[in-house]
Amino acid sequence: MTTTLRGADLLTRVLDRAGMRTIFTLSGNHIMPVFDATIGTGLRLIHTRHEAACVHMADAYARITGEVGIALVTGGQGHTNAVAALTTALCADSPLVLLSGHAGVQELGRGAFQELDQVALARPLTKAAWMVRSADRVGHDLAEAVRIARSGRPGPVHLSLPVDLLEAKLDDHPCLWPSNQAFLAAPQPLPATVASEIVASMHAAKRPLILAGPMLCTTAGRTVLAALQATLKVPAIGMESPRGINDPSLGAFAEVLALADLIVLLGKPHDFTLRFGAPPFVHGQAKFIVVDPDAALLERASREQGQRVVLSANADATSAARALISAAAATSDHGWLDDVTAAVAYRPSHWPKLKSTSAKLHPLELCRAIQPIIAANPDAVFIADGGEIGQWAQAGISAARRVINGVAGSIGAGLPFALAARVAEPNAPVIAVMGDGTFGFHMAEFDTAVRHNLPFVAVVGNDASWGAEHQIQLRDYGADRAHSCTLLPTRYDQVAIALGAHGELVTDAAALAPALHRAIASRKPACLNVMIEAHPAPVVRREK
Repeated sequence: MTTTLRGADLLTRVLDRAGMRTIFTLSGNHIMPVFDATIGTGLRLIHTRHEAACVHMADAYARITGEVGIALVTGGQGHTNAVAALTTALCADSPLVLLSGHAGVQELGRGAFQELDQVALARPLTKAAWMVRSADRVGHDLAEAVRIARSGRPGPVHLSLPVDLLEAKLDDHPCLWPSNQAFLAAPQPLPATVASEIVASMHAAKRPLILAGPMLCTTAGRTVLAALQATLKVPAIGMESPRGINDPSLGAFAEVLALADLIVLLGKPHDFTLRFGAPPFVHGQAKFIVVDPDAALLERASREQGQRVVLSANADATSAARALISAAAATSDHGWLDDVTAAVAYRPSHWPKLKSTSAKLHPLELCRAIQPIIAANPDAVFIADGGEIGQWAQAGISAARRVINGVAGSIGAGLPFALAARVAEPNAPVIAVMGDGTFGFHMAEFDTAVRHNLPFVAVVGNDASWGAEHQIQLRDYGADRAHSCTLLPTRYDQVAIALGAHGELVTDAAALAPALHRAIASRKPACLNVMIEAHPAPVVRREK
């Protein structure tokens, strides 16, 4: 007897067979067949309170695990809510697939419920976006979406799933099921001869720098980057911050960048984060080598720097890094590697002495309480989100596993990131530092965390303002023209308690470390509402 199945059954079973069993989702009319089809599979649904949170969770899950994150939302407004979060993932080179329900194919153009051109909305914010056109293609289209998401420069992909195709009945047949190979990334290796040429160029330079993009700023990526630096004796720096060369977690990096005579962009776009490679930020005589899986970015670098680009190669960053390691030859760095390492590690000598002058904490006091917990747990996950407080946290807290809001510079993802981190890491501490503005975007996800038993600690640096924008007003327009950036000193800890979580208010530096330990020991999602002084984000320069 022939077995029949629905398009939704095909989708869930393909996900299950491919091992992509964690789905971040929010229910809605168009995806109810998928919810029904998950029964009897190994899929785990983390159902949230907002569709953008689904995408942020899939994003963080992908960055931490190296797998492709899966977000599932309904059509129409569910899709539009989710699309807003794709920018953060796209700029972070984060591989995920957004599956959105969609009006039925048979009703398109007739005024269907929540009918939208969802593909057109998602396309500018993804590597690829399309609508499934027939039920028997559901599995194959999913495999293709996963393959694209993880190939070359990783990033988000969107599939719209018409509800009538999800409900359509199919006779089971081997042709419905994609092979395991269909999910694999398309290789973009760096030829050995080109790798040897790049290594020779770096060895000939006096002050070469390797600058890597977000795809090499994951935990696994940084391991590869560290091996590359150790083998070539050339400084290899990961860049994933919207602050670019002024990223405070990179210390005084801007000073050594200005001295480099050769810059190798390894999956690192030539863009605003490098101040477009213009003097005095980059030496006027510096040469560039550009290795990137995206041909358009190779062309852009050549257009921007002209003859200063001495070599371009189309290859994915991880494969290229490994090829460069294989091509390594004995060399001496003449102290340049030590100079760059010291610059990146540099923090002003007065920072350890900085303390608050009021019943509020200095942001660095907050960092000093968190760092020992991170240092004592190598598997701990540190998350930084927000404007000024996010930058202080990145400068003052070092972690082997971290997720930040990334090059997009948009805040608000911190709480969803924390939930996803706990899903990915079931045991070690997960500590998220964020501002009060950030907390407001997705505070309802504490409900999600409580329902799914996902304990983490959110440390909210509360200065009762949109800090980054307020600092812009003070700097550019003056205090007498600063307005509309004030918030209330809200008891976010009580919000968390009302949602079933652990919460505490902290107004004294000595009280923060004990509060952190109580929050972790509670084994609940936790919010520490820490009242802080408003300080502009640091720009680190070495003392003369």
